[in-house]
Amino acid sequence: VQLQACGGGLVQPGGSLRLSCAASGTIFSINAMNWYRQAPGKQRELVAVISSGGRTNYGDSVKGRFTISRDNAKNTVYLQMNSLKPEDTAVYYCNADIRSHWYSDYYNYWGQGTLVTVSS
Repeated sequence: VQLQACGGGLVQPGGSLRLSCAASGTIFSINAMNWYRQAPGKQRELVAVISSGGRTNYGDSVKGRFTISRDNAKNTVYLQMNSLKPEDTAVYYCNADIRSHWYSDYYNYWGQGTLVTVSS
């Protein structure tokens, strides 16, 4: 199983970006799908969570600006980021709990990270 994140880049303050992360490999089901970020010199922090049923939760710093969504048919999670600020600059990682077979446990997987830079 692999998670492949993409969509990062350079954007001006106030701008928008949409990240996506696709899971591939032997997948029976996916539970929670999450986005984390890590800024230089800081600890990794949880940005947003979406359950298999679509329930969402957000970190306080992104509430009202970021929206997490998922397409279960495509095994993909998205992060729509609006009103971006310089402090949103970080490497963004996707994360998911995935079960490969009906008889196996859920395992936690990480994507490789995609860099988001917010600067004028």
